[in-house]
Amino acid sequence: MMENLNNVSVLVYGSAIVDFICYVDRLPKAGETLLGSKFSNGFGGKGANQCVAAARLGAQTALIAKVGADSWGENYIKQLQKEGVNVNYVQQCKGQSTGIAQIAVSNDGENHIIIVPGANDFLDQDNVTETRTLFDSAKVLLCQLETPPSGTLNALKSFKGVSILNAAPAMANTPKELIQAATILCVNETEAALMTGVEAIETISEAKTAAIKLIEMGASTVIITLGSQGAIYMEKREPQVCIHVAAHKVEKVIDTTGAGDAFLGALAYHIDKYPQKPLHQHIGYANSQAAYSVQFPGTQSSFASASLSNDCKEYHYDIV
Repeated sequence: MMENLNNVSVLVYGSAIVDFICYVDRLPKAGETLLGSKFSNGFGGKGANQCVAAARLGAQTALIAKVGADSWGENYIKQLQKEGVNVNYVQQCKGQSTGIAQIAVSNDGENHIIIVPGANDFLDQDNVTETRTLFDSAKVLLCQLETPPSGTLNALKSFKGVSILNAAPAMANTPKELIQAATILCVNETEAALMTGVEAIETISEAKTAAIKLIEMGASTVIITLGSQGAIYMEKREPQVCIHVAAHKVEKVIDTTGAGDAFLGALAYHIDKYPQKPLHQHIGYANSQAAYSVQFPGTQSSFASASLSNDCKEYHYDIV
């Protein structure tokens, strides 16, 4: 089981969660019961999602995660193996259930998500020590906040390549150590608003203001994704420069679940494959993969494969 450890290019330290998805005409109000049109279940969790997204595009990936000692956990490991993910350090926890997510998706593609972490709560600092070989060999690390922050912080501090922290789910008082430890901090507009203490971020200008605040909080590079408006980024070395990369137009949005994970997996893959390219080109490619994913239902099932991906294309950007 150890033969491919040194071939890892994109390493993901994070969550693995089983999705239970209900499709409805619109999202329910508080206390309201609605009749759904369809139910499905699939494989999710931000960590595993981002890992699969990168693997589909051609990255040599490995996942460090924990699942339950149950049928869901066994099935998840088998599914990751089918996707070509190195699962040597996806562990089943005795006495714990696999994490689950309850998801409602409306006809316009919006969603509500409730997560019960289960075994994910037991991914900790020891798992970083146990996987030192992976940390030494990989080029890009992806982390999120669906597992205990102490382990995530240790993972970020232990990595010498390009590390990406997807600070999701967002915390109102995200520890500055976490923000400072990553090469790149990537959040969506809702997460950025919560982290910076503003009511909402709806425009590119508001996103720029939030990015400035996140740089002031210690981030080296900030990416804020803005859905149909694309994404902006800012670097600590040039805080006066904010670059906007437009989204790809989509005729019909089917399901936005997992679009952010498609973006992050593609971002990691593209940084690894084309390290000499500027960040706006990596973001442009990631935008294209997010746009692809929202046109299909489900999470991992909506991610593109390498045969559908043009990773050599050049993308336009603007300074805002």
